[in-house]
Amino acid sequence: MFAGKNIWITGGSSGLGLALARMLGERGANLVLLARDRIKLDKVKASPGSSKIETMVCDVADPRAVDECFKGLAARLGAPDILVNSAGVLLEGYFENQPLAEFHRLMSINYFGTLHCIQSALPMFKQNGGGRIVNIASSGGLLGIFGYAAYCSSKFAVVGLTEVLRAELKPQNIAVHLVCPAEFNSPMVEGIAGGRTPENRAVVHTVPVLEAGAVARAVIAGVEKGKYIIIPGLPVQVTVKLGRAWPGLGRAIMDSRIKKFYQGPNKR
Repeated sequence: MFAGKNIWITGGSSGLGLALARMLGERGANLVLLARDRIKLDKVKASPGSSKIETMVCDVADPRAVDECFKGLAARLGAPDILVNSAGVLLEGYFENQPLAEFHRLMSINYFGTLHCIQSALPMFKQNGGGRIVNIASSGGLLGIFGYAAYCSSKFAVVGLTEVLRAELKPQNIAVHLVCPAEFNSPMVEGIAGGRTPENRAVVHTVPVLEAGAVARAVIAGVEKGKYIIIPGLPVQVTVKLGRAWPGLGRAIMDSRIKKFYQGPNKR
């Protein structure tokens, strides 16, 4: 399914994007990795087994830069068969302490970055008679999680966009996949490890933290099976299904885990 296909991955210099690139490369795909950090991209390009990997510096939050980048890559390497929108940033903290600018920053990368890339790739897919889009959202785009006000807002937006695109693009032979992992080990998660709120840690760690490789394998398997929504890990699948089927139960469980931080000497 992936052999010989042109697959473009945003956020491809680290984390899930890089894990996907490694595995797809082993399956014979021609890869283009896009990210903002030239140094990280150069390290990926110089690593063993990267002969079929091209890299390009691109800020997905800048629509003009994305469009110029995509057109240049298509002219040089051919249009993408599959676009994986994996670029993203994470912020955790109490809502009252998060500046408005941070909400804008997360929306500009997580949501608008995804939107910009799809807008630039869509004419290429239509010209080629079809294509495939894989949007990396989050279980935090399906369920609200303590401390993730800015992050969940941006990922809920990605989920909403993907839901609409699935319906609109299917008749045009463009398949869309929505990936909603829970927290997994990545540089993004490591970046908040030292300062995250105890309430967030208690809620998030209700389910096991996965490795990026495990998430990547689940994504690839889901795409191969043609699944629309891909949720890596059985515990997360159960949590999401319960939370969406019985939202009151999900809220009660979250409230019970948070309650201890607001009692007695622990009261914030």
